Amino acid sequence: MKESSSGGGGGLRLPAVLGVVFIVLKLVGVIGWSWWWVLAPFWGSLALGLVAVALLALVAAASAGGRR
Repeated sequence: MKESSSGGGGGLRLPAVLGVVFIVLKLVGVIGWSWWWVLAPFWGSLALGLVAVALLALVAAASAGGRR
């Protein structure tokens, strides 16, 4: 018997679902937003991830610099 797991593996995340919903609403004509805002859930997640990586790199560099 296969065990079910909560959470984990596949499925769409919130930014992907929002992105698809915004694209459909834009194409149907419900919203008149710029395509930059419609696609923001996709590039916004990437931007937040890059900021997080940059902050972690700065913290790691600062802590390594203090050990000299």
